[in-house]
Amino acid sequence: MSGKLPVKERLVQTASELFYEKGYNRTGINEILEKSEVAKASMYQHFRSKEEICLAYLQRMDAAFIHDLKTYLDDRKEGKERVIGLFDFLKDFYYQDGFRGCWCLNTVSEIPKDDEQINGEIKKQKNNFRAFIQKVVRENLQVSNEKRLADRLYLLYEGAIAESQVHMEVWPIEEARQVAQIIIQ
Repeated sequence: MSGKLPVKERLVQTASELFYEKGYNRTGINEILEKSEVAKASMYQHFRSKEEICLAYLQRMDAAFIHDLKTYLDDRKEGKERVIGLFDFLKDFYYQDGFRGCWCLNTVSEIPKDDEQINGEIKKQKNNFRAFIQKVVRENLQVSNEKRLADRLYLLYEGAIAESQVHMEVWPIEEARQVAQIIIQ
């Protein structure tokens, strides 16, 4: 870990790598501190708890995901090709080293139902992603009910990412892409 990054960024970067690779519950504060080369007292200047670090992790992952997805889709031809690009992006994501599926789904499966902060952040991110897909649909397709189509695409996407992680195979993404092509006709 580079000592040149500010302490807060080192903590979030290290926690992000560990939470995504190992999971929230299997990553301890001491491991984050050791790998980020940050003293416990310094950590407490930025985060009061592991839960606060998790929130920063979720926000970091989401910001990078949305940025990368927008960039990817902007390079696609407008229209149906851009909408289907959601699934092409997911396929590329699957082939990245260390693929572990969706950080939100991984995290939500590890935390208690009554953890309002983390659950709230995950719901916010998922709703923002639904809105993002709806915007892509609105800007690229002429459909009577863009929200309904966007929600269907969202469900296909979420199912594909979860099942590709479960099976550690790309076929769920490929099948979801084919179904998406059918429903946007």
